[in-house]
Amino acid sequence: MKVTETDLPGCVVMEPKVFGDDRGYFYESFNRDRLAEHGLTPNFVQGNVSFSQRDVLRGLHYQWPRPQGKYVTVLQGEVWDVAADIRPDSPTFGRWTAVVLNAENRRHFWIPPGFAHGFVVLSDTALFSYLCTETYDAAADAAVRWDDPDLAIDWPVSTPSLSPKDAAAPFLAQIAADRLPTAR
Repeated sequence: MKVTETDLPGCVVMEPKVFGDDRGYFYESFNRDRLAEHGLTPNFVQGNVSFSQRDVLRGLHYQWPRPQGKYVTVLQGEVWDVAADIRPDSPTFGRWTAVVLNAENRRHFWIPPGFAHGFVVLSDTALFSYLCTETYDAAADAAVRWDDPDLAIDWPVSTPSLSPKDAAAPFLAQIAADRLPTAR
C-alpha cells in the first residue's frame, strides 16, 4: 500500500496494490496492520455506503461530541473529496485539502476525527463507501456551510445539488465554540 501525506497533516491518501489479469482484479481495501505501519490505528465501528448523481454535494459534515474518523473510497464513479480542519485549537484551523477518488485509481482517503468532510460527484453517478471510527449520533450530527468564505474551498462545481440540511448549514463563524471539535 502506498501512503501519501496531503498538505493537511493527518489527512492521508492510501493507494492499494492491485493484482489484475484478464479476469479482473483484486486489492485489499483495508488492512489494519498496513495502516499501523504508517501510524494509523483506527478502530472502525460503522460502515456506510451512499449513491449519488452528478453534481450532488454532500457535506461538510462532522460529529461533535463523539467525532468520527472516516476512511473513504469510491467503488463506482468519481468524486472530489474534501477534508477541512474545523478544530479552533489546531494550528491548521480553517485549512482544507481535497483528493479525487474514483473506481479507477482505487484510492482511499483517511479523514481524522474532528475534521469536517464532504464530497461532490464528478461522474454521472458515484457509489461512495466509508468506514467510521464512531457510530452515528443524531444529537452530535453537525455541518458547516459548503461555500463558507472563511474556508474558501475551491469546489469544482458552482451550483451543486444540496440536501435541505446542507443548504441551511451555518458558516463556521456562526457555530458556537462548544459545538466545534478540539485537536486534543
